[in-house]
Amino acid sequence: MQNRAGYVFLADCPTRLAVEIVSNKWAVLVLHGLSKKPRRHGELIDLIGGVSRKVLTQTLRRLQDYGLVERHAATPRKIEYRLSDLGRTLIDPIEGLTTWARDHGDAIIDFRERAQTGTAD
Repeated sequence: MQNRAGYVFLADCPTRLAVEIVSNKWAVLVLHGLSKKPRRHGELIDLIGGVSRKVLTQTLRRLQDYGLVERHAATPRKIEYRLSDLGRTLIDPIEGLTTWARDHGDAIIDFRERAQTGTAD
């Protein structure tokens, strides 16, 4: 029987898969972008600053492979992406991370700037 604290350190632990998914900045942004409503590829491009079409396509495919995003084609030219039921389970944790970033992001930036100038405590 595994010690609960040690379980997350095992190579085949599902926690590693979760961390792999959320450590991709584009994946988290795509999931968050789909949290309110289904969107087309171009809508996601407009919504998510800095992502290229190619990277967005790769990210959407990877999220589909994980079962987090579904691709729906009303017509061949009208394809939209939406969260699956499983994908929706990630929205609360992502919103928690977003709140944390909003609340503490400035402190991290300030620390990094001080560290780079050699004035960090």
